[in-house]
Amino acid sequence: MAPRPSRRSMAASRFMQADIADNTRRAYLADLHHYTDCGCSIPTTVNELLWYLDERAGLDAVSTLKRRVMAIRYAHVIQGLASPTDDPTVKLVLRNFKRRYGTAQRQAKPLLRRELRKIIRSMNKTAKDLRDKALLLVGFAGAFRRSELIGLNIEDLERVEQGYLIKLRRSKTDQEQIGRIIAIPKIRNSLCPVTAIDRWLQAATIDKGPIFQRLARNGKPNGVRLCAAYVSSVLKSRLRAAGIKADDYSAHSLRAGLVTEAAKAGVPAWKIQQTTGHKTESMLARYIRDADLWTGNAAHAAM
Repeated sequence: MAPRPSRRSMAASRFMQADIADNTRRAYLADLHHYTDCGCSIPTTVNELLWYLDERAGLDAVSTLKRRVMAIRYAHVIQGLASPTDDPTVKLVLRNFKRRYGTAQRQAKPLLRRELRKIIRSMNKTAKDLRDKALLLVGFAGAFRRSELIGLNIEDLERVEQGYLIKLRRSKTDQEQIGRIIAIPKIRNSLCPVTAIDRWLQAATIDKGPIFQRLARNGKPNGVRLCAAYVSSVLKSRLRAAGIKADDYSAHSLRAGLVTEAAKAGVPAWKIQQTTGHKTESMLARYIRDADLWTGNAAHAAM
């Protein structure tokens, strides 16, 4: 007789079938595994959950703990079980965490044009250099999230006179998979993303499938799509190679950098949203505010 599946494995199986975004599914599964790896169980109890929160307080970001609580709740709901996360004591503890530890998230430092130019100048013409150059310039020009960037296929590209039209079939904020078109323009300098794509595709002889692939030992693409984590690692390594401290940068720096530079150049918020896909102007507010700190600076005018 086959062993009865554990509640955790049943929850994981339901997660795989749930109609949620892939990134959310992966995050929830990782959260569930973290919870059970700490000795807790699914289904869980209020006391067990409170013990876990007490153990992790101060070690994990409040936002991380809140997401794990949501994952635990979801693991119960999809199995038709009552969730201890709805207990008033659990909610009170999370509110206290918010006051005590704060909820400010560490923001990735925007990759500005001067740093991007230094990176590109430090590259050579190897296959890896051509691929990484296209990856970074397209990521910047399209303000792509890392999952969107590595998820691009040849079939998503349309070459036009002005550059490339890229069909983004699904994104974090587009769960209905309506998709949208992003225009990647030709630029008359070393940061041209169109030239970078052309040179990479010509050298790689890719005519279908993933645009950004792993390389075999002979330098040829092997057909395997790059993982999302590679975007951050390649950016950091290329920053260091260019003599720039990389600690505060991540894949999100490409997206943040495009928004920041566009805001500094006076591009209207609605045009920036056309590229980034932000639903509201308020989502851009932080980048625009930071970019505008030096414009009409009070001290500069007064001193």
